[in-house]
Amino acid sequence: MNKSLLTITLAVALLCGNEVKAQLSTNPDKFLGNITTRYNVDAGGGVEQYYKLWNQITPENESKWGSVEGTKGSYNWGCDKAFNYAKQHKFTYKFHALVWGSQYPDRWFNYDMTASARYTAIVKWFDAVKKKYPTLPLIDVVNEAVGMHQQGNPLMKSSGKTGYDWLIKAFEMAYERWPDAILIYNDYNTFQWDTDNYIDLVRTLRDAGAPIDAYGCQSHDLTDCDLSKFKTAETKIQTALKMPMYSTEYDIGTSDDNLQLKRYKEQIPYMWEKDYCAGITLWGYIYGATWTTDGNSGIIKNGKDRPAMTWLREYMASDAAKQAKSPFPNMKKEVSVYVKPTALKVAKGDVMPILVRTHVSAQDKEIAKVDLYVDNTLVTTMTEAPYLTEYTTSKTGWNTVKAVVTTTDSTTYERLARFNVLSSTTKREPYKETIPQLPGTIAANEYDKGASGVSYYNATRTVSTATKDDAWMEYTVNVAEDGLYSFDAEVASSKTGGAFHLAEYTFDGISYLSEFIDVPKTGSNTSFQTLHGRLQMPLTAGRHTICLNVDKGGFCIKSLTFSRYEEDKSMTVTTTLKPTTIAVGDSTTITVTAKSTTSTIDHVNVYANNLLIGTLSEAPYTLGFTPTEKGSYSITALAYDAEGKEKLSAVKTLKVNGKRIPYKGAISIPGIIQAENFDMGGEGLSFHDSDDVAEGDTKYRTDSEGVDFVKGNGGTVIGYTAKDEWLEYTINVTEAGKYAYEATVSSGVTGSSFSIGLVKNGKVTSLGKVTVPQTGNSNWDTYTTVKGNFSTQLAAGEQILRITITGAQCNIDKIDLQCTESAGIATLANEPSARNVRTYNLSGLKVDDNYHGIIIRNGKKVVRRR
Repeated sequence: MNKSLLTITLAVALLCGNEVKAQLSTNPDKFLGNITTRYNVDAGGGVEQYYKLWNQITPENESKWGSVEGTKGSYNWGCDKAFNYAKQHKFTYKFHALVWGSQYPDRWFNYDMTASARYTAIVKWFDAVKKKYPTLPLIDVVNEAVGMHQQGNPLMKSSGKTGYDWLIKAFEMAYERWPDAILIYNDYNTFQWDTDNYIDLVRTLRDAGAPIDAYGCQSHDLTDCDLSKFKTAETKIQTALKMPMYSTEYDIGTSDDNLQLKRYKEQIPYMWEKDYCAGITLWGYIYGATWTTDGNSGIIKNGKDRPAMTWLREYMASDAAKQAKSPFPNMKKEVSVYVKPTALKVAKGDVMPILVRTHVSAQDKEIAKVDLYVDNTLVTTMTEAPYLTEYTTSKTGWNTVKAVVTTTDSTTYERLARFNVLSSTTKREPYKETIPQLPGTIAANEYDKGASGVSYYNATRTVSTATKDDAWMEYTVNVAEDGLYSFDAEVASSKTGGAFHLAEYTFDGISYLSEFIDVPKTGSNTSFQTLHGRLQMPLTAGRHTICLNVDKGGFCIKSLTFSRYEEDKSMTVTTTLKPTTIAVGDSTTITVTAKSTTSTIDHVNVYANNLLIGTLSEAPYTLGFTPTEKGSYSITALAYDAEGKEKLSAVKTLKVNGKRIPYKGAISIPGIIQAENFDMGGEGLSFHDSDDVAEGDTKYRTDSEGVDFVKGNGGTVIGYTAKDEWLEYTINVTEAGKYAYEATVSSGVTGSSFSIGLVKNGKVTSLGKVTVPQTGNSNWDTYTTVKGNFSTQLAAGEQILRITITGAQCNIDKIDLQCTESAGIATLANEPSARNVRTYNLSGLKVDDNYHGIIIRNGKKVVRRR
């Protein structure tokens, strides 16, 4: 090449800079990516610009739900910076993550929300992301749901029929919004600690036909993982899943350059050169600015390459790195293939319908045919959608299904799934020959016949037996006509906390037919009441299989009665409550006004938390309601006209407080307040505890909902105190005046304290602060007394005294309150020094010489000072 031609070539390259492959990886099908550094893309400090090193970006925190929607309905799209940068420099990017239980907006999305409210909020979150980013190339749909990672987390509840219903639903929702995106499940410790659980989860998603395109193996746990162990784990995962894989969060956290280099040289090529590996994302590269201890996973330190980075540059320039194959040519999904057996378990001899779902993302391809194999035997070849066939099961155990999709350019795409054939030959069929018709009633114990895991799980046909967590029952029904339906469930429960939802499992995915329905306490497991609900989507006419999923058991259910839902749009229904705040045992009057311009009102049903509390057939529609449990009640009225059409009122909220009752009667003052004998009434009324866990070593009361009782000072005391917790006591001051206190307390730390105040009309007037000394070295067994005087006089009569923890970790045994100067005596004499004279307190009880305060001696009131 002559010099002039060379000069022209270089000039063109410079002018088309964004087209030049400047990154470490020049493989057109695999990316070597990274994350933002402290919310910035370019790291600065003399380090090369991001696009000159990496060709994929993942925001470390900026696209997580907790970062985006910390305030409900207000969105901070900090990930825009990274995504726009990637578009500018023409490389790919990943949304991380739609669902993660460790970084959700816990300030408003919390454990106290109903399951229905949680589901609604998550749908709105998905919709908000879709509106902001109509197209996304890569998405971590769900992050870290394996094993103990998210136990009990509100994002991960509702396992349903498959065991992972909510996760499957999350992938279905993502696929509906971004069918061309590569949808990924991502998890931690996949290579060393939770490998089997990880495989089980991902394989269940795959086998259930969820639209999952790849699995992500976070690689934070590889610093002490030798090559042999690493190879064994990765081989085990891929052998089980046979799906595209990403190394999503690779780092080697060590300040030892040689160890970091060794792991990079062992592990990176092993993953990169696998055909099923679609790319590697390092989790930070600037030393001191990564999540690991001291940021020691960084491979650029003080602007200079560590040995691992030097090697990485060399390896990415090698032919082995450049020519490594990928399951996603050009780093994009060309064709989606998902195999969906109708169930994960069937009885031997049952007919198994199997659907192959496909979606073509590439513009130059079309589906030519779909070959379906079961255990490597060709079952059928399908050339027209829907690609649906039936297979009669025979071999017990796991059967492997493989779909091979061939496109018009002869490219093939494969996907596996499995189903388990049980040894049972009891075929699935409706409980009775006559299939229930909707509208109509389903008896809850008449779920379909079949084997456990096929038509039911963890269920019983005894109506009076309480349901169990994660149980489910399926019912074959005939729907008479298309339309929306409401339902009334007969339920009974001795406690609150139960929940269920109705779903249907079809080839289109999991349909949540109903909201997640909370089951209120009805009094007992034999006190059946009617719980009203409405399906969220219409039912089509014909055969359906409705699944009753028990999200939280403990309640009994007798029946489900379905009715056509038709709204009378001319009707107006309003509800008023008087009063709107009451105490347990008190009553409120519910008044319903219902009018229709096209029909007459037939009757009105009134509900509290969806539980029927009364049916009114004549105006004026009024009802007295006396709750037996404290809490917040949603009061609604459902009016029906003469044609059966209905109208639901807006929700009115009734607040029901606990009824304050002194634990052992009002405490006479002067006298001793035993700290453990605070008033009954419950959380927020007579006490506040930071959690509902009883952490103490003794169970003193059953009405305490988390207050911590411990053994101490020869009896029971209040312990494990946390800042801002409080306890209230009804006291009866028999002598108005100035008071002194003597508190018996202990603490194993410094800084413990509490305040004493009076509560009136919701306001607290401070009487004094008690500073608790450290009485033991990290133990609370040594008690002492702390003395002081109230800053304000106590008036005579009954009143509420509050103890508020201002410095945590003090134990409180008792507080002795004694009057030092009576407000009712104009002149008080000081007690003379005479001893051994009979003296009495103001209640007329004889007291000894150690008693302080106002005493009666020789018929006169005198002050015995401390």
